Amino acid sequence: MATAAMIQGFAGTSAAHSRAQRNRELFELQKRNRRGPTPEVFFTKYIDNTRIVKADDPERRREMRTFAATMGLLFVLAMVYVWQHFSAIEVGYKIERQKTQVEQLAEENRQLRLSEAQLSDPGRIDQIARQLGMNMPQPGQVIRPDGSLSRGAVLAQAASPALPVN
Repeated sequence: MATAAMIQGFAGTSAAHSRAQRNRELFELQKRNRRGPTPEVFFTKYIDNTRIVKADDPERRREMRTFAATMGLLFVLAMVYVWQHFSAIEVGYKIERQKTQVEQLAEENRQLRLSEAQLSDPGRIDQIARQLGMNMPQPGQVIRPDGSLSRGAVLAQAASPALPVN
């Protein structure tokens, strides 16, 4: 009914009516459609809940403790799993680094053995000695670490083992 009256009010207005007159007509229409002689009024009401005390519920408290303990245990188990997982990954990386290091050291050792073999070649040493002006030692020039003199070429001899005296 109110919408029909509004539509009639709008239809009856012409372009010459001012906005203020149209607003006045709408206000009068709303006034007629109001219920009762007084307008609706709302008052704010402040509620003070500071004196309200929550009742103690031992069953709820027990449920919450059980829930908190369960969640704590699940959290600890999850953290242990994550810690083990990351430790395993870290150990895997460390093993790979050490394998790489072992391979590098093995290659370096092979290079050093090859270099040692080249440098200790008797033919090379003899050639360098001749370039430096050195000659083969004469008999009697070589002194052994035990203090005996070398008398030239000596054949290898096996000494007979001493028999223990009983």
